[in-house]
Amino acid sequence: MKTLRLLTILTLGGGLALGGHWSSNDGRWSVHAEVTPAAAEANRAPLYYRDPGGAPLWSAAPRKDDRGRDYLPVYDDQPAAAAPKPAQAESSRKILYYRNPMGLPDTSPVPKKDPMGMNYIPVYEGDEVDDGTVKLSPGKIQRAGVRSEPARRRAIRVAVKAPGTIQLDERRVSVIAMRAESFVQKVADVTTGTRVKAGQPLMEIYSSAVASAAAEYLSTITSKTTGGIEIYGRGSRQRLVNLDVPEQVIAEMEKTRVAPVTIHWSAPRDGIVLERSAIEGMRANPGDVLFKIADISLVWALVDVAERDLGNIAVGQGVAVRARSFPGRIFSGKIAIVYPQVNRDTRTVRVRIELANPDAVLLPDMYVDADIDTADSAPVLAIQDSSVLDTGTRQAVLVDKGEGRFEPREVKLGRRGGGHIEVRDGLAEGEAVVTSANFLIDAESNLKAALKGFADAAPQASEPGHATGEHK
Repeated sequence: MKTLRLLTILTLGGGLALGGHWSSNDGRWSVHAEVTPAAAEANRAPLYYRDPGGAPLWSAAPRKDDRGRDYLPVYDDQPAAAAPKPAQAESSRKILYYRNPMGLPDTSPVPKKDPMGMNYIPVYEGDEVDDGTVKLSPGKIQRAGVRSEPARRRAIRVAVKAPGTIQLDERRVSVIAMRAESFVQKVADVTTGTRVKAGQPLMEIYSSAVASAAAEYLSTITSKTTGGIEIYGRGSRQRLVNLDVPEQVIAEMEKTRVAPVTIHWSAPRDGIVLERSAIEGMRANPGDVLFKIADISLVWALVDVAERDLGNIAVGQGVAVRARSFPGRIFSGKIAIVYPQVNRDTRTVRVRIELANPDAVLLPDMYVDADIDTADSAPVLAIQDSSVLDTGTRQAVLVDKGEGRFEPREVKLGRRGGGHIEVRDGLAEGEAVVTSANFLIDAESNLKAALKGFADAAPQASEPGHATGEHK
């Protein structure tokens, strides 16, 4: 009796069905248990749980809705429930098709659910507009943060940045070299890096060739000569000039009528001594450079401009140069020359900028950064950079037509700079374009085009022998 009571409890509590029959062989009653449908369903794992009220809500685990009702389990072999009927206001409108609730390019001619149990959304006749615009509700526009701004005419400032180095002005460098065999008798207190003035003594030189030419010149200018001899005297003076004897030395000889034993060489210009090779007592052969002096009151900034920016620069444009050694100081200059060659390795073009350097703080080979101002005073039609949808092969903007309608429109663009971009074609002045959340509207436009293509093919899919759009 106890055994029978236990089986009864297990049967009622566990969803078991008892069955039995009388055995005539051993005189006993045989009992067997069968699993009921409720127990079989309890042994299966549901795919997910859906809202008991039919709302497009689901959960991966058991839960309750806001009214305390349990979410209903959905199994893999459970047929999809019919979609709820449209509201009375929409019941009179014709349903074109049903689209995927998650925005996927999947439509169905009949109501259905997606794999998560969400009902497909009906698309009614009249919702589709064939003028190429995208229509969004005011709530969606507000949630997406859509902002529009009219296209206006403005000056585009394209800032071209280029690195470079300071170099000497080739026209302001002088060397002192002997043109005949000479000996250095004495060197002034001048070393590499010393600042010198034009005419300042540098060294004394003795040269037999210079002494011979000086004696010959003095003999011609001191003798009673005829016109032919005077011509010969001018030739003797030219010989001294060819030996690079300083002009003031020749003038002193003509005044005193005395040929000096040694020649005083002086600085040919104001500048800095970049090189001193002269040493007292040394022998200097023709061509030997004894001093090299450079005027650095005007220097060059040689910068490398990217090939893509070459069309924005021209000779005469203003440039602001910043030396890395003086980060808070700006040196102003202008483009003097754009070199006619592109570096094949770096794809850059060398540009020369002339800079005033009155206090001589810009030194050769110093690193600098140049900002080339390419602003054009003529205003052009421009929009914000964020307004452009660039696919690589085409550029488009979204024109705000008002009342939540947006029109995708292809445009041709020009220069970029200062957060704006020039529009050369496709847009009129005053037309409002979307400046923020335009990618969301563009996605909505692409979805609309995809849904329209599926809707056109939906009647064919509903013919006999074709699938109805449901996933098998």
